[in-house]
Amino acid sequence: MPTSFLVLLFFGCLTGVTTVLFGFGGGFVTVPVVYGVLTATARPGTGADAMHVAVATSAAVMVVNAVAAALVQWRAGRLLRAYVWPLAGFIAVGAAAGSFAATLIGGTALRLLFAAYLLVTITDSLFRKGFLTTAPRRVPKPLGRSTVTAGGFGIGLVAAGLGVGGSVMTVPLLRRRGLPMADATATANPLSVPVALAATLVYALAPTASAVTGRLGYVDPAACAALLLGSLPTIAVARRVTGRVPDRVHSAAYVGLLVVVLLVVAVGV
Repeated sequence: MPTSFLVLLFFGCLTGVTTVLFGFGGGFVTVPVVYGVLTATARPGTGADAMHVAVATSAAVMVVNAVAAALVQWRAGRLLRAYVWPLAGFIAVGAAAGSFAATLIGGTALRLLFAAYLLVTITDSLFRKGFLTTAPRRVPKPLGRSTVTAGGFGIGLVAAGLGVGGSVMTVPLLRRRGLPMADATATANPLSVPVALAATLVYALAPTASAVTGRLGYVDPAACAALLLGSLPTIAVARRVTGRVPDRVHSAAYVGLLVVVLLVVAVGV
């Protein structure tokens, strides 16, 4: 429907902004939007899969957005290799397990988990030191072995299962290691790629998905196309302001966006 396409296109543009500025890759924007569009336009027998389709479609969009944003950040010299690998490898393993587990969970439970995840993240960012502010000229700390292995697996497990990418866990993690907000969000982009890729493959091949014309498993290619049509040009524009936003404002805006998404999800639940 034309209205649905325009809605997805608009939020695709917003996704491009959040991908570059916050490292989200789109998950926190696309999941509630795709879910809302699907429930509003559901064909008979397809509404029960709406949340799974939203999560799967979000993951597919994140593959493209995260790769595009990672290339932009790499060219700008903002990617920190020591914080990307081998953490990305363990995230990929956790992502495969998390997305498979999500196909076995009911849609209502998945929405509640999504909202709970947002609430915990917001609370942690507001009340635990090290996110909203960092010490001036603080030397970044390396990631510990347990953080890379068990932490990476946990990030992938939760992020892929809820279709949100890994940024909402990796950005606070990197922030508390002393990275400026611009560098933390930039590094989150490549760390979202293994989450999105593993999740997309699992959701596309999920045996529990209903056979619906125009879908690849749980993935909705038409919704993906509309979202990407808006996000990719926006990524190219948004990159110009990366690094110009004051660190305190950048971190506060990150939390503020999570609060807005939580309110939207809460209304839907």
